[in-house]
Amino acid sequence: MIRRLISFSVATLLMGALSLVQAQPTEVAGIKYEGGMQVGNTPLVLNGAGIRYKAIFKVYTAGLYLTKKAATAEAVLATPGPKRIHIVMLREINASELGKLFTRGMEDNAPRDEFSKSIPGTLKMGELFFVKKKLSAGESFSVDWTPGVGTVILINGKPSTEPIKEPEFFTALLKIWLGNKPADSMLKDALLGIKPANSPGNN
Repeated sequence: MIRRLISFSVATLLMGALSLVQAQPTEVAGIKYEGGMQVGNTPLVLNGAGIRYKAIFKVYTAGLYLTKKAATAEAVLATPGPKRIHIVMLREINASELGKLFTRGMEDNAPRDEFSKSIPGTLKMGELFFVKKKLSAGESFSVDWTPGVGTVILINGKPSTEPIKEPEFFTALLKIWLGNKPADSMLKDALLGIKPANSPGNN
């Protein structure tokens, strides 16, 4: 029995490593998103990546990583295991203002009870952006969710907060981009791996 469990664990790790090798990177606005990466010891695959526009201006790129591909917002939220959203700035922006926009996006897309449970994490995120002051072009931040640990916000690859325990916080945060009132509908489609109607793959 023990040998079977060991063999299963080794096979699982090998399959995860193979999926990382086979996953193809994607380039968005000159920013490279690896096809696979890890959160903790769990391999993730790039579900999709795209650009956040404000009017005609490119503000940032975003990439969504999951344990397996998902083509709808509901499937993304239901996918088990760790998740990561990784954002790279394309222009300088006031970090405090970005934090306020994120909070508004969470409030617009989350049910009242879900948002109320995410308030402690939202306040931590707001404090973090307030201290940061600004995010310059090329700077990045990631938001990682790990079951049993919580949500960790990383700025330029470095953890900047203690884990935020409430799962509702990460769910509400993802809905900024994947909710019924997304920050950018084209970015929502890109994160879900949906190609534009006029893209070569859909002709």
